[in-house]
Amino acid sequence: MKSQSKNKAPLRVGVVGMGGIGNTHASAHKQDPLSKLVAVCDVVKDKATAAAKTHGVKAYTSLKEMLAHEDLDIVDVTTGGYENGSWHFEPTMEALAAGKHVLCEKPLSNDIGEAREMVREAEKRKLYLGCNLNHYFTPTAERARKYMADGQVGELIYLLFKVGFNGGEETYGFNPSPRFNQPYAHMKAFLTHPFSVMRHFCGDITHVQSFSSRPGFRKNKGDLLVSVNSVHVTFANGTIGYLLSQRGDAVWGLGGWWSCEVAGSKGSFCIENCIERLTYWPAPKPGQSFGLGQGPTPEILDTGIKDFGVTFPRRIHAFLEDVTNGVPRDHLRSSARDALATLEYIWAVIESYEQGGVLVRPHSLPPMHGDPKTERI
Repeated sequence: MKSQSKNKAPLRVGVVGMGGIGNTHASAHKQDPLSKLVAVCDVVKDKATAAAKTHGVKAYTSLKEMLAHEDLDIVDVTTGGYENGSWHFEPTMEALAAGKHVLCEKPLSNDIGEAREMVREAEKRKLYLGCNLNHYFTPTAERARKYMADGQVGELIYLLFKVGFNGGEETYGFNPSPRFNQPYAHMKAFLTHPFSVMRHFCGDITHVQSFSSRPGFRKNKGDLLVSVNSVHVTFANGTIGYLLSQRGDAVWGLGGWWSCEVAGSKGSFCIENCIERLTYWPAPKPGQSFGLGQGPTPEILDTGIKDFGVTFPRRIHAFLEDVTNGVPRDHLRSSARDALATLEYIWAVIESYEQGGVLVRPHSLPPMHGDPKTERI
């Protein structure tokens, strides 16, 4: 994490959407020295009232009212909706129009047109718009990036990502809600995370090919969700990548529910269970000889952290830190532009799947203009 700015007042924050994730965000703000939670908002009055009581702040049932009565620096949008993202657009745009910085839950939107507009609006108003792509705000990812920066990974060769939920036919339960019983709900709501991590380590993706499906026990229940996603990608730097995701259709094996292996010409690493464990294998040196299945002794970072929930306050703190420090907008960590990139990849996955696995080039991202008033490069 970056150093904390000194002698600056905490940022005043209001959280919109007081479901489980909203309360998780509110708790993180309450515990963070860079934040002062002053209000919560939900169109369901009982949710707003209960959250306000829990966190000791004022409750509102409309964002318009909250903006009118509270002097906020940041609006934290944690609403849900169809495919977990259809209620992100309106509160985000309303907060930006009011001149507030915004942290939005993932996905940025379940509609690619809305997501592009959100990014344009934040840039036009010169405001920070971040997204809760929290899977790489971890000590494991930070150590992995250090291996890369120190030249211990070398030229990137391939990336393998496997992520999803443990399950199977006997534990499967049909979700009939039209908000999630949609063909691409899993892709839109969940693939934002692996794609964000893949891009974090290997850069922009230029080509996508998808073979996706859903098992028979889902089809027999009338479940529309395309729940198993097999995605091949190439990165702009020439790295080859593969992503396998499934939503509780089988039990995972090696690596747990989340594993990311990045291989390079000088060494490879694998992160397991997102925040729990990192293993680094150095490449053989000249004169070293190993049999099949053998190699140099790996380095292992075992954080002892098994609670994925701790990634939320870590990511939220990073956003607060960047806003407090006034970093250039194009240096904002896990920005809306980064979140838009994941959606462009997801839309390419959908297009490839619908056309039987054709190769698709994702829509290009908006150019980064930079700020002439800053000396940072």
